[in-house]
Amino acid sequence: MLSSLPPLTVVIAAPRGFCAGVDRAIKIVELALERYGAPVYVRHEIVHNKFVVDRLRRLGAIFVEELDEVPDGLPVVFSAHGVPKAVPAAAQERGLDYLDATCPLVSKVHRQAERLIEAGRHIIFIGHAGHPEVIGTFGQVPAGAMTLVETVGDVATLRPADPDNLAFLTQTTLSVDDTAAIVAALRARFPGIRAPRGEDICYATSNRQAAVKAIASRCDRLLVIGAPNSSNSVRLVEVAEREGVPARLIQRAGEMDWDWLGDARNLGLTAGASAPEVLVQEVLDTLARRYTLQVEEAEHVPEGMTFKLPRELVA
Repeated sequence: MLSSLPPLTVVIAAPRGFCAGVDRAIKIVELALERYGAPVYVRHEIVHNKFVVDRLRRLGAIFVEELDEVPDGLPVVFSAHGVPKAVPAAAQERGLDYLDATCPLVSKVHRQAERLIEAGRHIIFIGHAGHPEVIGTFGQVPAGAMTLVETVGDVATLRPADPDNLAFLTQTTLSVDDTAAIVAALRARFPGIRAPRGEDICYATSNRQAAVKAIASRCDRLLVIGAPNSSNSVRLVEVAEREGVPARLIQRAGEMDWDWLGDARNLGLTAGASAPEVLVQEVLDTLARRYTLQVEEAEHVPEGMTFKLPRELVA
């Protein structure tokens, strides 16, 4: 019997979803709960995804914004976004057991910042004001040693005390294209500015943006599964729209806007680096109740990146 449902081709971007840093951070909380028992406190959302946070909360994790909210004698985990140096120092002073789930690629930026300051350079940091990763990175160096820029326009307003002794670093979850434009503006204005030794924007952010670009020409609409406070997820929406494809960010299938989807026949689907694959399947299952689906996954080279867990959890 022929289906009476309208046809819809869903083109799933690849790679998508969890990156190695997110996977590691979640595993750290899970192992801490096994090792110490509930509750385990987590300073800030371990990753920016409500589904993930709610699941860990059910297992016994308690999420707080400040270390002052952690009772004495209980373990605390620092989120994947990184924290200022003052936070672990305060934990040590209180005698708290703490585990640092900072993504190793964010930690790499922290180490670069320290070395540049030791070399006497002022750092121009490309990022988004208020993002936990930016706050954490600024907290690695003395106050006033780093200046934030968010746009190409910000570059024109810079008035560094020593224009010939600058360096730049970037947040790991930025738009590749936006960042390239800002870097070009910095280099044009300050030709001697020192660049990072390697790319600061992480492999997962770059790969997921490239994956959206790769499928954009085949799509009438594109859905990104991710949280509104997830920088890398928001960037995926921007990438799609720059490619001329209307795009929406949703956290769960229940947020689907059917009027927005309209009479689209080719829908792109991806997930930010903090969104688990189960949410991709949830969206597909929801679509299948309204459409006769044809699902196509884009070809890709598997990422294969893994990061070591803290020694105290695997010993």
